[in-house]
Amino acid sequence: MLKVLKSGFYCSIQDKGRSGFASVGVPVSGIMDTYSSDLANSILNNPLDLAVLEITFGNCEFQFLKKTIICISGADFSAKLNGIVINLNSKIIIQPNDILSFGKMNFGARTYVAVKHGFLSEKRLKSRSYFKNITKDFIIRKNDLIAYTDFKLSLTFTNTSVKINQNHFRTPILECFKGPEFDKLNQNQRYKLLHQEFTISMDNSRMGYKLEEVLENNLPQILTSAVFPGTVQLTPSGKMIILMRDCQVTGGYPRILQLSEESINRLGQKSTGAKIQFVIN
Repeated sequence: MLKVLKSGFYCSIQDKGRSGFASVGVPVSGIMDTYSSDLANSILNNPLDLAVLEITFGNCEFQFLKKTIICISGADFSAKLNGIVINLNSKIIIQPNDILSFGKMNFGARTYVAVKHGFLSEKRLKSRSYFKNITKDFIIRKNDLIAYTDFKLSLTFTNTSVKINQNHFRTPILECFKGPEFDKLNQNQRYKLLHQEFTISMDNSRMGYKLEEVLENNLPQILTSAVFPGTVQLTPSGKMIILMRDCQVTGGYPRILQLSEESINRLGQKSTGAKIQFVIN
């Protein structure tokens, strides 16, 4: 078991999400930055669809009650094991009662803790991803216990770290495709959309990121249509919303862009005040 000693701002268990339930209004949900979670699971030789602990903004603490091996990938929140700084992107041996803590933010918005054989939280609709009204809770809380299997260290263990592409966390560029309503934008709207930097507002979450700057909206209303993580909607006020993993399955605002999977992952590592720029593939 993993015991939650300090829950932090927003921590949850996530995997690849719930595909195939949009017809009954259930979002895909799942890991915000699959690039980082895939790296953590890969280093442990886990299947990539195993559940991980997603930590937003750090400031949390956990106690492991059984032996295992973990890997932490994604944002750097000054991870420590029993008060000693540990590396990202490497195998870490865990003994019973070890304390894992996260503190100061150095870069990124979300980090991922993978455990050998994955976390074994409740599975609902073929996924362990926390989501309100689907799972028992939508965030981890103090004193929660999260199951994982005991794992004994093999003799072939190495402590090698994997270097990552820092551009994943630093670049403002979000590659995307034209959305269904993109061609209804006039020339000036398209130019501004693709040549101006936009700022992530305080209104950002696992459901979506609202941008500060306004893009004049004179487009006709559309019928409620399918939307997906990465869909960029243009609201009547001219504010844009980039839908994220926990977004609804339909929407009535013009869909002017669609982010690539890589760009959704990049955006998941950004927070309030960060600058982004759209580039069409």
